[in-house]
Amino acid sequence: MLRPRKAVLKVKEYHPPLGGRQGLRLDFNENTAGCSPRVLARLGALGLETLAKYPERESVERAVAGFLRLAPAQVLLTNGVDEAIHLLCQTYIEPGDELLIPVPTYSMYEIYAAAAGAEIVGVPAGEDFRFPAEALLRQITPRTRLIAVATPNNPTGSVAGESVLLKLAEAAPDAALLVDEAYFEFHQKTVMPRIGSIPNLFVARTFSKAFGLAGLRAGVLAGCAEQMNLVRRVGSPYSVNAVALACVQEAIADTAHIDGYVTQVRRGRERVQSVLRELGIKFWPSEANFVLFLIGEQRLAFVEAMRRRGILVRDRNSDPGCAGCVRITIGTDAQTDVAIAALREVIGELSGANAPLVVTRTSLG
Repeated sequence: MLRPRKAVLKVKEYHPPLGGRQGLRLDFNENTAGCSPRVLARLGALGLETLAKYPERESVERAVAGFLRLAPAQVLLTNGVDEAIHLLCQTYIEPGDELLIPVPTYSMYEIYAAAAGAEIVGVPAGEDFRFPAEALLRQITPRTRLIAVATPNNPTGSVAGESVLLKLAEAAPDAALLVDEAYFEFHQKTVMPRIGSIPNLFVARTFSKAFGLAGLRAGVLAGCAEQMNLVRRVGSPYSVNAVALACVQEAIADTAHIDGYVTQVRRGRERVQSVLRELGIKFWPSEANFVLFLIGEQRLAFVEAMRRRGILVRDRNSDPGCAGCVRITIGTDAQTDVAIAALREVIGELSGANAPLVVTRTSLG
């Protein structure tokens, strides 16, 4: 009987709720306004030859490297950040090595590392999901080969400061430190300029969030040239398709489009947090394009009531430390108007129901 590797049998399955996503999609942290018009124009201009030949990524990597102010040898385009995580696991993890992560966080770190045979060492976040810097430092051992930190973090929106990240890199010189900056555009703080000066530092970015290209699956992994040469060995030269490559160049060229969208999201984020504060709903201040808040026992009723109003939000109850929590993506000004109106209505409706609604008067934010 054909059997998979033992490590595969231990991997947790990840089933994103992607079926039937009709309505205002505030559940997956996607761009809710769409990509740059320049991207759509480029799509319309693609000819038969583009689809008939294998994708050529070198010129696009040079353009992206220039956009990031890095050398081309320091940059690898990937099939979303997921492939970047996978490549790091394949490059640096042997069976029995350790992945060190703060939790809760993005699920794919654990999945790819476990598939490579790693032991997962999860360090719970501090109070109010503060980054557990000292606890992480204490957990570093000679078996630690990969440390993955999302900043801003998903699903909490919390961040890790640069000084803390540099301490982690210094304390674990034999481990790859992945700083996942998928939500960078909404936070505007980065360790990218440190690429090249810290040998074990890698930074990942995505075109799925602010740039609105989630359907094309394009991301970036950056690191020092020597290490990136090793990472390239385990990857496919054709993992990023030709359509994505053509569109990425247009996306990074239209900075005005991205800046306008990000401005609306950041404004909407403050508005949603202000409304949650007014309603007495506990939330965690976010630096990303979403807000995590506490509903409690009625979270499923809340999600369904929002769906009936044409708005999708994400139940995060199963994440460590997130019992009773729901996450809402922030969109444009007009979409935020709709979301806030529904939020007020549903909270009012559930507050009058028989089952208790968690309402915590708080000054968070």
